[in-house]
Amino acid sequence: MKDFAFGKENFLLIIAAIVFLITGFALMSGGGASDSVSFSNKLFDTQRIAVAPFMTVIGFALVIVGILIKPKDKAPEEPVKKA
Repeated sequence: MKDFAFGKENFLLIIAAIVFLITGFALMSGGGASDSVSFSNKLFDTQRIAVAPFMTVIGFALVIVGILIKPKDKAPEEPVKKA
């Protein structure tokens, strides 16, 4: 089996971060005007001004934590004895 640089916890944190990022960017999208002339007040909803950026910042922070956290050590393997 190959040794990976990241452990299971690292991958789970990175996957959770990706979910937060996708959700945050999805919350920021949409709500534009129906034509190019009119203005929509949906642009300044709490969802787009506060919630979505907060979710994306949490997502970026989780990516950093997922990369920097040290994986738990495995049981040390016994060295192979030569005969």
